[in-house]
Amino acid sequence: MPLQISDKVLALAAQAQAELAEQFGRIDAIAEENTRKVLAAFQKHRVAEAHFAGTTGYGYDDLGRDTLDQIYADIFGTEDALVRVQFVNGTHAISCALFGALKPGDILVSAVGAPYDTMLGVIGVVDKGPGSLKSYGIEYQQVELLDNAPDPAGLAEAVKNPRVRAVLIQRSKGYSTRSSLSVSEIGELCRVVRENNPNAAILVDNCYGEFVETIEPTQVGADLVVGSLIKNPGGGLAPTGGYIAGRYDLVEGAAMRLTTPGIGKECGSTFGANRSLYQGLFLAPHTTAQAVKTAVFAARIMELLGYQTEPTSDAVRHDIIQMIHFGAPEPLKKFCKGIQFGAPVDSYVTPEPWDMPGYDCQVIMAAGAFIQGASIELSCDAPMREPYTAYLQGGLTYESGKAGVMLAVEELLRGE
Repeated sequence: MPLQISDKVLALAAQAQAELAEQFGRIDAIAEENTRKVLAAFQKHRVAEAHFAGTTGYGYDDLGRDTLDQIYADIFGTEDALVRVQFVNGTHAISCALFGALKPGDILVSAVGAPYDTMLGVIGVVDKGPGSLKSYGIEYQQVELLDNAPDPAGLAEAVKNPRVRAVLIQRSKGYSTRSSLSVSEIGELCRVVRENNPNAAILVDNCYGEFVETIEPTQVGADLVVGSLIKNPGGGLAPTGGYIAGRYDLVEGAAMRLTTPGIGKECGSTFGANRSLYQGLFLAPHTTAQAVKTAVFAARIMELLGYQTEPTSDAVRHDIIQMIHFGAPEPLKKFCKGIQFGAPVDSYVTPEPWDMPGYDCQVIMAAGAFIQGASIELSCDAPMREPYTAYLQGGLTYESGKAGVMLAVEELLRGE
């Protein structure tokens, strides 16, 4: 049975797509450049069938794992990288990076307000259990946004204290309403930190941003970038994991935290996942472009319906996330319900708000994915609090992402 999409929604979709030709051309050009960069790294390191073999037990001498680290380092323009299926999510990878860069008595500064909700427990801003940075004697400060944007002057003042040993920059907006940061804006924040505290390590939470632009934060001054493999760089094929890329000593510190001092990067079985990690990375520039196109399409069709979006459909993108402001809970729930209908997996499920671990309010999440929780696959989630904003991301193919958005619009308009 074909998807049930009305003529009204089909017409809206056709209008939206026709108006996006220039945007889509720009996105495709970025994907082409990033694909060439990834292909060059694969060829440089002479990737072969032997790299796809898995290891068990301790995972000593895993050729595929160790070579993939080098490939990531090349792509991100860094000294070293740590790409591991042992990272359970992006928060875990960021946590390891922070613990590797900080010691008791140090101060961590967040450069753009409060970080993503799940990081608050890691830092110790809220009590989510033992083992936070705070419990180890690491202090925390944050530079509040100024007019919903970064405050370079405030950052300059905050990092002058010599005890500030790490600065965290979150590229994506998380559940805030600020704009996601461009690589250029991140570079400016790095410059401010360097001028006022050259000894502070600059860590960028790069989740949702990889391959959206042609350069990465480590190419404009960041010491470390961190992200999840079930977002952009996994290309929809990585079954789990995360990555850290940057300065050698900071990567080593994170590796010691992930495993233990004296082991670091030397151990860690790959359980046969290497092929998926390699192939996912190879597809990542294209897959990311498909997700960006889906986001731009969603923005335009919702604008045609009168909804406020951020970024707007004509804006240059810096991550894959699309915000849609609904202003009330019911239309938000209906939209998420429609996105779930558009999924290839669990399409028959109706998402409901629930008490999701790590969040201070109920969250609704539509995510019918091949990889559980994979944000590079079409999903939509939202905290059930004002202003009732949906955060849409992903789309393995633009065609499927477009269909999912149309079904969401269909559900939203039902009964009107």
